[in-house]
Amino acid sequence: MTTPRPTTDLSADEARRIVLRAQGFLGTPDRRAGVRGVLRHLGAVQLDTISVLARSHELIPYARLGAVGRKTVENAYWTDTHAFEYWSHAACILPIEEWPHFAFRRRAYRSRPHWNHQLPEGTYEQVVKQLRTEGPLTATELGGAKKTSEWWDWSGTKVAVERALMYGEVVCVERRGWKRVYDLAERAVPSDLLHDELDDTECVRRLVRLAGQSLGVGTRADIADYHRLKGEQVDAVIADSGLVPVTVEGWGKPAWADPAALETVPRGRHRTTLLSPFDSLIWERARTERIFGFTHRLEAYVPKPKRIHGYFAMPVLAGGRLVGRVDPAREGGTLVARQVSLDGPKAVPAVAQALVEAASWVDCTDVRVERVDAPELREPLVKELALRVKELADL
Repeated sequence: MTTPRPTTDLSADEARRIVLRAQGFLGTPDRRAGVRGVLRHLGAVQLDTISVLARSHELIPYARLGAVGRKTVENAYWTDTHAFEYWSHAACILPIEEWPHFAFRRRAYRSRPHWNHQLPEGTYEQVVKQLRTEGPLTATELGGAKKTSEWWDWSGTKVAVERALMYGEVVCVERRGWKRVYDLAERAVPSDLLHDELDDTECVRRLVRLAGQSLGVGTRADIADYHRLKGEQVDAVIADSGLVPVTVEGWGKPAWADPAALETVPRGRHRTTLLSPFDSLIWERARTERIFGFTHRLEAYVPKPKRIHGYFAMPVLAGGRLVGRVDPAREGGTLVARQVSLDGPKAVPAVAQALVEAASWVDCTDVRVERVDAPELREPLVKELALRVKELADL
């Protein structure tokens, strides 16, 4: 692919601020739009089984809006058919209006020649029939999710309903105790959206455009990663996606930007907050290092002796920078910072603020620090936390 001549040169700092605004961390958030507004602004909110302070799909709007109620979050996603769950960057909650634009992925699954699980004859048809007459249902209610206690050992019923979800015949309409609740797409998706009429090119063009808007500015790899497209898919449509070519200081690779992001200088209040390791701001490790000079890696699946920052280390965003990490836990009404990493003394107030605000959100009344990577910063952090906890209690 021949990349058109860039129309705009951006400094590294300008690009970083464009990214922060595009991701909802710079400027005043639209509180009237609430959680649904965050979902549509980001285009995808990743789901994950891990829950420490809260599950990742709850942490995403919290990081941008502040202490939004957790029930409010769930209702915003799942009531009145505002969203659906599908494979995007990973398992993600997606705005319902994007259903037609994932037709290319549903078609790819339907034409897939091989699967890891064998499906007993008639099981698929039986699951669809049961949902039609009894749904919405969980896999357990359909007849059982597992053959054994091993997480990977799915029953035929579970294999069938998950395949039906990938094909688009079935939709996850909510999560109940973290179990997917399935229903037929013909009931769950608004009739004007329930179609696979768009060809692959139109679908991919739309997702590339959405990725560019949600990123603000990104390289080919950044844009492809957002909805897990192939690089050649991006190449085929980016010229007519509406994104414009730019150069960014220090990036070393061609980049593309949302033209609307270039119209005004990003200004406003920066959020100070803990970030889920699955936050779309930091999805792609090379991009995070390029923009923030910050190496981010989820260590939940790393053997404990080999962990550096902790099981669920949450980056701390403050002043538009990533200034540290906190590996949190909860013990009753206490938020425990099992391990804290700080980018120098100037990070202490921001990390303390992020911890106390997160504690308040999950109904903890105290914060305890166990380990600080820089021992000389432990006492300043503990003092700052005590002051902020007292201020919160006095409100």
